[in-house]
Amino acid sequence: MRIVHLITRLIIGGAQENTVLSCEGLAAVGHEVILMTGPTIGPEGSLVDRANRGHYAFEELPELVRQISPMSDARALRALKRRFCELKPDVVHTHSSKAGVLGRVAARLADVPLIVHTIHGMSFNRTQPPIVQTAYRMAERYCADMSHAIVCVADAMIEQSLEAGVGRREQYHTVRSGMEVEQFDPARYNEQAVRASWGIGPEEIVVGTIARLFENKGYEQLIDVVDFAARRDRRLRFVWVGDGADRFRYEGELKRRGLRERVVFTGLLPPTEMPRVLSGFDMLAHASQWEGLPRAVVQALLMEKPAVSFAIDGAPEVVIPGQTGELAALGDTKGFAEAILKLAADGDSRARFGANGRSRCLIPVDHRTMVAQLDSLYSTLLTGRAF
Repeated sequence: MRIVHLITRLIIGGAQENTVLSCEGLAAVGHEVILMTGPTIGPEGSLVDRANRGHYAFEELPELVRQISPMSDARALRALKRRFCELKPDVVHTHSSKAGVLGRVAARLADVPLIVHTIHGMSFNRTQPPIVQTAYRMAERYCADMSHAIVCVADAMIEQSLEAGVGRREQYHTVRSGMEVEQFDPARYNEQAVRASWGIGPEEIVVGTIARLFENKGYEQLIDVVDFAARRDRRLRFVWVGDGADRFRYEGELKRRGLRERVVFTGLLPPTEMPRVLSGFDMLAHASQWEGLPRAVVQALLMEKPAVSFAIDGAPEVVIPGQTGELAALGDTKGFAEAILKLAADGDSRARFGANGRSRCLIPVDHRTMVAQLDSLYSTLLTGRAF
């Protein structure tokens, strides 16, 4: 098959890593794959170098910008339609909200035989103003009508989409976001050496967070969590992995509360560093305000580290209370902090939850499992057996 994958930007992020791994895997099994993106700009880092090294074609469309811009969007739509007509792909598979809308419309106009879209996280969600949610919901309903299949990384995305009137149940397929699970091997790393590099001793409890330092990634809530938990357990240290425009604001608030010395900021690190970083954690705190399948949580579980998360979207599908971690209601920072304190006080539970998490995630999130499921889905739909 000739397969085009389309995403708006190739920054360091879960949807982007998923897309790159899909392209690599599909090319490895013999398909002709083209990855198309808009310009990759921003402080989040880039996967462009990896895409350029891949055994597939990589194209960047300057017209496909992230911001909504009627003039640029019209140019991007024309450019995508023209390119699809030239390539004549069997499959166009879109990712992210902007590329998902423009790509699916362009694919329909170009008479592409199979149009697939992946929902990594809902384009309309609780963090947006109502008018923005309504606009995205209407766009998703419109584009669902031209989609032969809609892939979701968590079952929660299927239910939320159907509740919003987006598509029909038979269009939906759950394919867990793939990861290079072979890299996430706890035995490969010296956790005490990692902790020492942060100035943290073996007797302290490390609560790590991996997320961009932006609004809605949960840092506003985590500051309250740190404030509550750190004053009750002096062993607790917090490591925040990532960077972003709000870093200095968060650092300033921690200083104001007298908590800055309890939090280590690592800055932006490449995805290849995540297994090593996670090896130094005792648990992961994931406070994002909206999600698909939380990639950082899955990676922590692969490294046998339990997780604490808000009970939203796909998080409860991997954070199982009493088995792989603990959940708190959205916005309940006291409950979140108490869950951290509970795990901090019980090393046996941390070890048991981490081992459970690894065994639960190892096969479903293997990138080879994801690629095999996508390959099968494309083949089945193209031969008409699914209609």
